[in-house]
Amino acid sequence: MHVERTFTVSRSPEDVFDYLSDFVNTNEWDPGTLETTRVTGDGGLGTTYANRSTFMGREVDLTYETIGYDRPTFFSCRGTNKTATATDSMTFTRDGDRTQIRYRADFEFRGVAKLVAPLVVKPKLSALADETVEQIKAALEG
Repeated sequence: MHVERTFTVSRSPEDVFDYLSDFVNTNEWDPGTLETTRVTGDGGLGTTYANRSTFMGREVDLTYETIGYDRPTFFSCRGTNKTATATDSMTFTRDGDRTQIRYRADFEFRGVAKLVAPLVVKPKLSALADETVEQIKAALEG
């Protein structure tokens, strides 16, 4: 299952890419993130991050790895734990002096979570995606 949003911010693609591709900044723009720290790497491909988030009242730990990095147009990061894989992909397109961001989050669940996710999780993801867009805009333009 996935959520996808496209929106525009008043910053250059280079600024937007640099900010969003440093996944430590999820501390500022991802509403569910409690803490993200860089574990290995320089921010480029293969960089890993430890992420602790809350979702639907539960704390979740994920290990993220940068799997796509093409400055300033594309960034992708995949987080995994024993019950889920979350892949965030962002495409950045210049729109005059602004940047259009296409943000997509894909979720794959395992075990019991796979059975209940379509009924319980999916409705919550849309609201979370909307909140994420607002926090990204506030972080980049505020």
